[in-house]
Amino acid sequence: MSDESANYDPTQQNDVIDDMFEKYFLEYASYVILERAVPAGEDGLKPVQRRLLHALKEMDDGRFNKVANVIGSTMQFHPHGDASIGDAIVNIGQKELLLDIQGNWGDIRTGDSAAAPRYIEVRLSKFALEVLFNEDTTEWQMSYDGRKREPVTLPAKFPLVLEMGVEGIAVGLSTKILPHNFIELCDASIKYLKKETFLLYPDFLTGGQVDVSNYNDGARGGKVKMRAKIVEADKKTLKITEIPFSTTTGSIIESIIKANDAGKIKIKKVEDNTARDVEIIIHLAPNTSTDITIDALYAFTNCEMSVSPNAVVIIDQKPRFLGVSEILKSSTDQTLFLLKRELQIRKSELMEKLLYSSLEKIFIENRIYRDIEECETFDAVIDTIDLGLEPFKKDFYREIVKEDILRLTEIRIKRISKYDGFKADELMKRLEEELLEVEDNLNNIVRYTVNFFHDLIKKYGKGRERRTEITQFGEVQAAIVAANNQKLYVDRASGFVGYGLKKDEFVMECSDIDDIIVFRADGKLSVVKIQEKVFVGKDIISCSVFRKNDERRIYNVIYLDGKTGRTFAKRFAVTGITRDKEYDITKGSPRSKILYFSANENGEAEIVTINLTASSTAKKKVFDFDFAELLIKNRSAMGNLVTKYSVRKIAFKTAGKSTLGGVDIWYTSALGRINKDEHGMYLGNFGATDKILVIYKTGEYELTNFELTNHYDPRQVHTIAKFDEKTAISCIYYDGDQKNYHIKRFLIETSTLDKKFMFITDHNRSELLMASFEKRPRIEIKFKKQRKSEVETQLFKVDEMIEVKGWKALGNKLVYDKIVEINTLDPEIEEEEGEEEEILEIANADIEENDEELEIENEETTESEDQELKLPDLPSDDQNKSNNATHEGEQLGLF
Repeated sequence: MSDESANYDPTQQNDVIDDMFEKYFLEYASYVILERAVPAGEDGLKPVQRRLLHALKEMDDGRFNKVANVIGSTMQFHPHGDASIGDAIVNIGQKELLLDIQGNWGDIRTGDSAAAPRYIEVRLSKFALEVLFNEDTTEWQMSYDGRKREPVTLPAKFPLVLEMGVEGIAVGLSTKILPHNFIELCDASIKYLKKETFLLYPDFLTGGQVDVSNYNDGARGGKVKMRAKIVEADKKTLKITEIPFSTTTGSIIESIIKANDAGKIKIKKVEDNTARDVEIIIHLAPNTSTDITIDALYAFTNCEMSVSPNAVVIIDQKPRFLGVSEILKSSTDQTLFLLKRELQIRKSELMEKLLYSSLEKIFIENRIYRDIEECETFDAVIDTIDLGLEPFKKDFYREIVKEDILRLTEIRIKRISKYDGFKADELMKRLEEELLEVEDNLNNIVRYTVNFFHDLIKKYGKGRERRTEITQFGEVQAAIVAANNQKLYVDRASGFVGYGLKKDEFVMECSDIDDIIVFRADGKLSVVKIQEKVFVGKDIISCSVFRKNDERRIYNVIYLDGKTGRTFAKRFAVTGITRDKEYDITKGSPRSKILYFSANENGEAEIVTINLTASSTAKKKVFDFDFAELLIKNRSAMGNLVTKYSVRKIAFKTAGKSTLGGVDIWYTSALGRINKDEHGMYLGNFGATDKILVIYKTGEYELTNFELTNHYDPRQVHTIAKFDEKTAISCIYYDGDQKNYHIKRFLIETSTLDKKFMFITDHNRSELLMASFEKRPRIEIKFKKQRKSEVETQLFKVDEMIEVKGWKALGNKLVYDKIVEINTLDPEIEEEEGEEEEILEIANADIEENDEELEIENEETTESEDQELKLPDLPSDDQNKSNNATHEGEQLGLF
């Protein structure tokens, strides 16, 4: 064995391999992060994007270039093939900010891809030329093969990464910055420069709606929800007009069909009519609610998407996690620095031009050129010119050097002979004025930068208004909006429930994501997930779909306590429990059992008849029990004692009314939804037959129930309130047909729910201006009697202007040429003098009556002072027992 073999150490070789792997992995990871996936903080561009824009600048001559040629030119700087360059240029081109495009570039809404590079053309936009390129402020480096120079970063004077958005996946790192609105970015930069607060939220080319409640400034840990814009075309049809970011019309339709096949929604067909605008038509199945279907589309399809932003940019050759506000501040600071640098360069150029113009003027007007005619050497020429300029050198901002004199020697005789001193002075004056302007901008660089952003909005902001509506999304409970695609069956004796027991007792329709609540005769309660067949325990007395946090479904129970033999009654709700866990609704004693059970959707309290056994010693063996006498408590409460005697049977006698009272309802205008969570405007307390009245801006009204699944388009709702059939609606509207204004008061005379009725003239230019539910509304109208007259203001009491008429009436005409503004004032509360006098007379009569009663009482007391005090007869013990038994019987039957 050789000495080398004897000294071989395998652990040493493993250490070398580990070091190699660590070194190569770090180099690869750094390369992917810095050169491929993550944008630079200075210009917001990835290397491939920067290189193709630089290639386009070198090719720029104002005309369009074939994309195939651009890809070829970019490959001089980018060593990673043509595919990545082609994808990058299409991605930038579809956003139509930095590039002017021509040809079929695809469609981000439908997912259609662009035509082949040889068929489409591109050039830099005016915006890109203005904010991205400046030879003097660009830092350069050599390309990968050393043949060309390329920019390290472009001198961007705009937060491109925030406007276009970016997504990239590197080794152990990813970035996702959502796109923002062009105008809002400029406004935010202006606010930052003015040291004002600002907020930035995403805006997408596809439109739709976005909930930014948890945006977290675009940093890690945030979340954004996006929704399609769905409108109700009619009661049988829905229309999708805008789609969420990161989806296409194809993916939306595919997810809708998939949800329909799974039974989550019920539709007949879907049509894609997308052309210039997105239009997906959804035809609903018969007897399907549009409101519930809209919620189901958000719950089960791509009509609602969520994304988690993660803003990462490269700063000083290192990835940094920032919020979008920090990125904008950094970009704005860089814009200010670049503008200042450009002004400084321009100032130097102007000063040099002024210097040379002055030298030229002195050289020609003082005929210094004639002094050099007798010079024999070039050095003598230089010295002679320098001597001629000597008296003027003190007026120049810098020292005159040899290069300045050499430029004077290059002036041609033709220019000297045609030199115009007046034109030279005009030129120098313009240069001085521009120099003063540049110096003023340098001294007020913040103001200059603010004006720069204002100019960007003015030049390029048209057509870049916000497309995505910022709103808040209510939480959609999937179990509520899911279509009933299964049927619940029960085998009571064997203890099975599920949708596969089709030979057993049918209970109700349900969906395959519902939970089922089960009550057994032994007093056990459990909640299980719906399945084809699941065992829950024998002797089932009730099973139904479980609704979490439902406080209005009340269970009325009478049970026998197995330990004491006494019978108790209780009322309770089941709002939330652990799935697959058994709970006792009795005291939990052995041999306890349910004697009577009922489930009441709105807290009804019935009356039952209780029959005691013949062997009991109770005198009253049959009595009624009213559940309305019981308070609603939690499910673990013992309940109230009904009787201590044995019960033979309990039978239902009469149905009762709800003991819960009405439901308090609120309306959230931002969501267009009603709720019971005290969010938004309070509408009132609603009973079972109460309705909601909605007045729309279109001049229509609609009556609806108060189901929490109802949708009210907040952009169309003018006023919403609890419906009172005795309250008149006051309104002012513009008649588009007759071109005049009307005021009317009317009562709601229709009772049909979910149908809109037009109460103003049916013309496309008719417009509702004001509507009020007040009994005696007061309004302030600002108007012009004639077009060119001044604005006048007048106060009105509407109830004094017009009587209540039918809802189809036109109303009274207002003789105004133009109503500028209508303000609704607080209603005036007036008390009539006659009413005050009547109230005063009644009060005086009451006082006199009380005085007379007091006198009579005093007389009676005096007469009875000497009389014997007599106590009422007390009942005997037997009577007490009988009364107690009767009382017990009156406090509360199943089998």
